[in-house]
Amino acid sequence: MENIYSFLDHTYNSDYQLLDVYSKTITDVVSSVAEAVVHIQVQKEVIDRRTNQKQLVPASGSGFIISSDGFVITNNHVIEKSKEIKVALADGRIVTAELKGADPSTDIAVLKIYETGLKPLTMADSDKLRPGQIAVAIGNPLGLQHTVTAGVVSALGRTLRANNGRMIDDIIQTDASLNPGNSGGPLVNSAGQVIGVNTATIASAQGLCFAVSSNLAAYVAGKLIMDGKVKRAYLGIAGQLVNLSERMIAANRLEKKTGVYVFEIVADQPVYNNEIRIGDIIVALDDKPIGTVDDLHKVLNEKLIGHQAVLSVLRSGRKTDIKVVPGEMK
Repeated sequence: MENIYSFLDHTYNSDYQLLDVYSKTITDVVSSVAEAVVHIQVQKEVIDRRTNQKQLVPASGSGFIISSDGFVITNNHVIEKSKEIKVALADGRIVTAELKGADPSTDIAVLKIYETGLKPLTMADSDKLRPGQIAVAIGNPLGLQHTVTAGVVSALGRTLRANNGRMIDDIIQTDASLNPGNSGGPLVNSAGQVIGVNTATIASAQGLCFAVSSNLAAYVAGKLIMDGKVKRAYLGIAGQLVNLSERMIAANRLEKKTGVYVFEIVADQPVYNNEIRIGDIIVALDDKPIGTVDDLHKVLNEKLIGHQAVLSVLRSGRKTDIKVVPGEMK
């Protein structure tokens, strides 16, 4: 009997030590990160359906400092349509923030505050993430400041639909619990480095939470700080997904089973799309296969603005190459 108690006592102590190591990791992360996490307080202009009058409604979210001179990352949906933005710092200071730029297509926004003594977070290389890594979320859910939840990186390379209809790539799935108000806060690794920007949950499911990867967030934030926006190309058309027949795929040696059917061409745009016809099915752009509207969005990047490109379309069932010059999306 004594041996059994000794075994149980040893097992308990081992489990306790393991738990204590995990707990220490989380507490160390929180102590190193919390000072850089901020509470975003906004006043949004909405229309009262009863009176049809405009009124200001308070809302809030999270964010985090990325530079000692006061740049702050948050979600676009946290600050969009806001008339006033204030940032509450960990030390109790509440300051007015300036919106430097927002990108609805990735749900990232950058604010600027003019304060001293700021401690920024560093961005990790999200390409090196692996499922199962510790993930810690810090934010202000439901106005409860500096709430900490911990879990793991559940999956990588997910996609998420932005509010403007575009697909956000390179999304991290985590089971670290997120709630309204966590949006814009950091998802960090065991070293306290940012691996993602918390952005969304699925209300009908438990443990399905999502964050924009740190690499994508850093790229977008850099563009917003320098230019105030992320430049993207467009063709001045409206299109929709269409299935291709096996004969069309085989005859034209296509890689995808779908294409983008052009049903509208917008005139008087700063693009050259005169060779596109309604009824064309886009299957490639500069030899990059196009199967969906999202595929087309990915290829239409800043580098193509004002430059001639080759658009491959199916016209009367045959693959035809035409010239286009994409313009800059406003």
